[in-house]
Amino acid sequence: MKKMNRKPVVAIVGRPNVGKSTLFNRLIGRRRALVDDTPGVTRDRRYGEAEWGGRRFVLIDTGGFEPQARGDEIMAVIRRQVQVALEEADLVLFLLDGKDGLTPIDRELFQLLRREEKDCFFIANKIDGPSREGAAIDFFELGVPNIYSISAQHGYGISDLLDDMAEHLPEGPADEEEEEDDFSTVRVAVVGRPNVGKSSLINKLLGEDRVVVSPTPGTTTDPVDTTLRRGDKSYTLIDTAGIRRKARVSLRVEAYSIVEALRSIERCHICLILLDAMQGVTEQDTHIAGYTQERARGAILLLNKWDLAPKEARSFEQYVKILRQRLPYLSYAPIVSVSALTGQRVGKIFGLMDQVMEHYTARVGTGPLNRALAEWLRKHPPGLHRGRPIKLYYMSQVRVAPPTFVGSTNAPGNIHFSYRRFLINRIRTTFGITLSPIQLVFKER
Repeated sequence: MKKMNRKPVVAIVGRPNVGKSTLFNRLIGRRRALVDDTPGVTRDRRYGEAEWGGRRFVLIDTGGFEPQARGDEIMAVIRRQVQVALEEADLVLFLLDGKDGLTPIDRELFQLLRREEKDCFFIANKIDGPSREGAAIDFFELGVPNIYSISAQHGYGISDLLDDMAEHLPEGPADEEEEEDDFSTVRVAVVGRPNVGKSSLINKLLGEDRVVVSPTPGTTTDPVDTTLRRGDKSYTLIDTAGIRRKARVSLRVEAYSIVEALRSIERCHICLILLDAMQGVTEQDTHIAGYTQERARGAILLLNKWDLAPKEARSFEQYVKILRQRLPYLSYAPIVSVSALTGQRVGKIFGLMDQVMEHYTARVGTGPLNRALAEWLRKHPPGLHRGRPIKLYYMSQVRVAPPTFVGSTNAPGNIHFSYRRFLINRIRTTFGITLSPIQLVFKER
């Protein structure tokens, strides 16, 4: 089995209204994509992470087409979408409509797929049970050896599909690989909306123009890794494609650039999240910060273009207050105002990265941790479940990057989120891990 240093990617392709978003939701186990009976309602790519049989993968729901598109324009957009999926995906799921049968668009997409050396599963959707299996017979006209009959809406045939997918997918990185990282090189992803100054910032950090800078949003379409040494420390800077607001993602290659940016967040230690001080915090900024928090990465919030921001409008302290209100889940992230153009306070970023990395890789001994836990429990016990006390027996740190703790308890699924937050805050203040995300999970004794 081929080994990869990233999670394999699975793309769902097909003509509009065959159920791609419904299948996407079924495979990732939650309603992440918008589902509607109107063809073309998915106008951009939805992404999610799924797991089956111990194999984890990134799933892409390739959107339909612009609603105003008609005729040849529709086919051109769909064809481009499939081409990009073929470029990026390790496995393609070609979804067909079991109720409509084979259509001319299906045939044309099939001809496009067969010219590529890419693993492809052919799937007849809307087959609600064994009595409907005969509806998939028409698709064997394509000359493929197997057609999977499923109902994305009701779950019929999904487990068999996932079993075969798991066997075909390349092996991704193991969860334990991060623990083996010696952290000799700090991996830093520079993320933000298009045209916020990511490439300019990297050039200032490097001290030379080694990344192309352009005022046109979307110049960077693939992650670019650049390594530099500063004293006895080494850093790898990852310049990511700008993450646009979804309504503005029209080019298929740009849509996949978003996925590449998310991959960059996944493989870094620290995210430098660039914000435009002139525009303030936008909704898309909150989404980008959310991607960072979901993956439990270290983070530094950079208010860029500070030299151009109107100081009479609000002070730095007011900016900080707004950021903390809009991004409460990144309360651990330090905030600094910079100018990638002039270099103002850019040198300060290296010191902050070192501090964040120290907290991100911090370890707490089991003895001190459990002595502190006993005191926390004495002052603030976790409460009751069905009239019986919830007990926390002990706690231990199981990994770093980020610091991750496991608590042994008699009721792992019934500890309120507020008590989890209380324990995380106590770990922060007691052991000084204030600049890093902290993960806490509970397991039954």
